Amino acid sequence: MQKLSYLLLFLILFSLNAKAQKPEKPTSAEIFEDIQKLNFLGTALYIGAHPDDENTALISYLANQVKARTGYLSLTRGDGGQNLVGPEIRELLGVIRTQELLSARRIDGGEQRFTRANDFGYSKNPEETLEFWEKDKVLSDVVWAIRNFKPDIIINRFDHRSPGTTHGHHTTSAMLSVQAFDLVNDPSKFPEQLKYTTTWQPKREFFNTSWWFYGSQEKFDKADKSNLVALDDGVYYPAFGLSNTEISALSRSQHKSQGFGNTGSRGSQTEYLELLRGDYPANGNLFAGVDTSWNRVKGGRAIGEILSQVENSYDFTDPAASLPALVTAYSLIDQLKDEHWRELKLKEITGIIKACAGLYLEATTSQELATANENIDISIEAINRSNTNMQLKNVVILPLEKSVEMGQNLLNNSDFRQKISINTGNAALTTPYWLNKQGSVGMYNVEDQKLIGLPETPHEFKAIFNIDINGVTIPFKSDLVYKYNDQVKGEVFEPFDIVPPVSAAIDEPVIIFSDSELKKIGVRVTAYKSDLKASVTLKHDDNWQVSPSEQNVSITSKGESTMIYFDVTPPAHQDSNTLIPEVNLDGNVYSKKVIQIDYGYIPLQTLTLPSQSQIVKLNIKKAGDFIGYIAGAGDVIPESLQQIGYQVAVIDPEKITPEYLDQFDAVVMGIRAYNTVDILKYKQQALFDYVQNGGTMVVQYNTARGFNFPNVGPYPLTLSSDRVTDENAQVRILDPSNEILNYPNKITDEDFKGWVQERGLYFPTVWNDAYKPVISINDKGENALDGSLLMAQYGKGHYIYTGLSFFRELPAGVPGAYRLFANLLSVGKSNEKIKG
Repeated sequence: MQKLSYLLLFLILFSLNAKAQKPEKPTSAEIFEDIQKLNFLGTALYIGAHPDDENTALISYLANQVKARTGYLSLTRGDGGQNLVGPEIRELLGVIRTQELLSARRIDGGEQRFTRANDFGYSKNPEETLEFWEKDKVLSDVVWAIRNFKPDIIINRFDHRSPGTTHGHHTTSAMLSVQAFDLVNDPSKFPEQLKYTTTWQPKREFFNTSWWFYGSQEKFDKADKSNLVALDDGVYYPAFGLSNTEISALSRSQHKSQGFGNTGSRGSQTEYLELLRGDYPANGNLFAGVDTSWNRVKGGRAIGEILSQVENSYDFTDPAASLPALVTAYSLIDQLKDEHWRELKLKEITGIIKACAGLYLEATTSQELATANENIDISIEAINRSNTNMQLKNVVILPLEKSVEMGQNLLNNSDFRQKISINTGNAALTTPYWLNKQGSVGMYNVEDQKLIGLPETPHEFKAIFNIDINGVTIPFKSDLVYKYNDQVKGEVFEPFDIVPPVSAAIDEPVIIFSDSELKKIGVRVTAYKSDLKASVTLKHDDNWQVSPSEQNVSITSKGESTMIYFDVTPPAHQDSNTLIPEVNLDGNVYSKKVIQIDYGYIPLQTLTLPSQSQIVKLNIKKAGDFIGYIAGAGDVIPESLQQIGYQVAVIDPEKITPEYLDQFDAVVMGIRAYNTVDILKYKQQALFDYVQNGGTMVVQYNTARGFNFPNVGPYPLTLSSDRVTDENAQVRILDPSNEILNYPNKITDEDFKGWVQERGLYFPTVWNDAYKPVISINDKGENALDGSLLMAQYGKGHYIYTGLSFFRELPAGVPGAYRLFANLLSVGKSNEKIKG
């Protein structure tokens, strides 16, 4: 794990351009902090539902003030959220948010775990949540996490006793945690796990409460707090030059896709923990009654005595002076019978020994990607920057188990380098393990028990440097990484990944046919081996015609891509199908694509996923042609509209004037635009003037929380948090004659079938009589909501506000959503020629 203050400095100096593969170079002060953690044998586990549910201040406090091993169990990877940094949603967003959490943990000192639960979107109560999550599987994953992490205390982010008062995922996470507390020590519960772990019994369980759960600060001030533990997590760390809350803010700010940039605070801050299980801890010590010294481990007393002396006599000017005692302690830890503490503390002390010696170990390649059975070169570097004698005995390359004998004495500050050639063998493709198999709406499909809950796929290629120090051989592991020099950034480290020899992908995940004309569909073929010669076909349903049936492709250089095109003709009727590019190479068929996610603040992510695109034939008509789009938090609505024949121009908000907007047949506001684009508050009147002069303006949803935009519409309307999470909820027509439902496409019940994740969100609840509600929807057992689609005439034009989740439906190729959106853009154009 990267050390805390080094990371903080790194983040500040290099604008959060995180590359987790960069070698650790801890300072003397950081080494001392790690020695203190080595001497604390207590564990805490914080449990929530989503990546951004965690209390980073409390996690940092437990990890850095208490020195406890601290984990965060997020039941989901946040797949159902929105994305402020790019267009990725669903599973790809889950990959981004996973890495954001890992970045947060590197800052606050915690560790990260997950379950197989998929964040399918907002739910209003646990019953709705568990319609999608398989309760026994998610509960087993929580039990598995506790049995493996073995926490002395568990802290729940949410209250298990208040279903319906918050997101259903939130309450469910707490309910499952409370149930798991009573199951983890029962060998009859989930006995298959005990092949790999042991039962466990936490000492206490808490609920991390606050005034928010009481409704107001005033109510909380009056509440009985006799069962609450209060602690001040606003402490200051001189070793880091930061307060705990400043560290918390840096950690919290890693949730960039959710727009959670946070300003650090200073000064006292009180956290409250309500005791749910176990005895009340004396003097506010969460670990009261738990032996957190080395005495809790059989054979640990001698280790504790040595390490206490190391801590007490630590020389900040010469950390290497601690090496003889640390090596002795290492040998004793290696002999412990307690496998749990042995493995944890061996990892910790190995890192400390490495840091005290100024030992720099590196295993790099000069290529980012490789295929199975490819020959590659590895550059080995080892340097000892202490006066302690040590010898590099050998280097073992995993997973090949290839051992290269070295017998090299590592003298003080004498750099050793050597090249090693290997063959990658039958290496597995790089991809997040939870995406390897098709899951369900609410669950990822992971069958390997040892993988369940891990934050990412274990890195397969490693170098083990076996180094003899004072007669003790210590293995130091280092991931194999790709290293290169950038003219601007300098030395750059990125993951080394395994890909198939060829990738074939259609750039568009959904292709819309708005008429019966054929389209040329491009397939991007990328070679990951030299001199590639292959043939490509498009697997498809018989209702569709593809020509030619097969195309040959020849690519000379590794890493080179080429585009080949197929003519695809849709059926006459409305239909939906998939296109799957298949590449025949040397008698083997490859049907996966390689994609990369690179936003700089998280490590480059390389994924190998099934390659397919949805093709949809729509019976759709439209009026108007040229659409202006004002981007908000990020969506692919413009690309989707282009698919059905619109010309779409993304508008620079600085240019907004009534005269500039007059060229557009309609202007569309991207999702959360008023939440994210400050300049719009000065441009709103120009937009209204455009409408008043005869334009059509379509405004998509904005979040209600903290919303202070004074005039989102030309007439008053008030946003709320109202939403309909059931994508199959009945849609009732309120205004059958409304133009939106009749021109140029007749909207029927069929158009509301096949929607994904939700109907919509953040509907207005109060509006001026000038707005006409068009439809009414609600979740089961709730009152009707009429604010999902409002239209008002303003001057000569029309203003439309909609909370319907078009940003999810159009990328998913939902036919009815396209037809309805085309009608929105066609409002006021009944005298124009209809296209389609």
